[in-house]
Amino acid sequence: MMRDVAVVIGVGGMGLAIARRIGPGLHVVLSDFDERALESVTGQLRGEGYGVTPVAANVSSRQAVAGLAAQAASLGRVAAVIHTAGLSPVQAPVSAILAVDLLGVALVIEEFGEVIAPGGAGVVIASMAGHSYPAFTGQQASELAGTPADQLLDLPIADPANFATSGAAYGFAKRANLIRVRAASASWGAKGARINSISPGIIATPMGQAELAGANGTAIQALIDGSNARRVGTAADVAAAAEFLLSPAAGYISGADLLVDGGVTAALHSNTMTRG
Repeated sequence: MMRDVAVVIGVGGMGLAIARRIGPGLHVVLSDFDERALESVTGQLRGEGYGVTPVAANVSSRQAVAGLAAQAASLGRVAAVIHTAGLSPVQAPVSAILAVDLLGVALVIEEFGEVIAPGGAGVVIASMAGHSYPAFTGQQASELAGTPADQLLDLPIADPANFATSGAAYGFAKRANLIRVRAASASWGAKGARINSISPGIIATPMGQAELAGANGTAIQALIDGSNARRVGTAADVAAAAEFLLSPAAGYISGADLLVDGGVTAALHSNTMTRG
């Protein structure tokens, strides 16, 4: 008998933690652009007793994402899809961030919306950065919500020339992700499935540690020090949130975003950021 399938896209710290958390009893399809990382994480999980199929894929390619969705569906009911793949501002230029963090998310939502099983659920990893990016106009939000994925990067608002830094492009893409997930709730609902997003804060993954060590490290540390939690997050914190959103306990939740940032955004937006 074929087991239900959980697809985890992105095998970094959060992807691995989520796979470990939800993987027991499911067949896990792992995907990443980095084939060496994919091979390493696949070996780790298989050594721990998980059933795993690795599939290398570039999320900014429609063909690659469609192939990944088709392969996952051939292995069983696609019960869960978790998209963690992304680039941070210290890792890539503006154009790459838009291709992976904006287009890649839209392609995954569209292609897996075709194969998600009734009763299934999806989670997109966004970022608290999306909550601090300036609000879109109504027209811009409508375009970001409804434009077919293949045309997203042709929108005037997504022109790379609009972004002075990779950080600005990152915040833009992550805010757009929230809009895209909300819009997809209807199409996924027509299949009897749900989709939500999680906006992590500063998480102690290699990507998060690179940000702390980068040019904005001092400012990021100040956010941590002034937050409710006063610590960096862990991949396990995000995995616990993902497990909830994928579970029947969250059966009445769709099109929503869950901030998992230790209270950083709440403090910033309420002007209660403290120090020490």
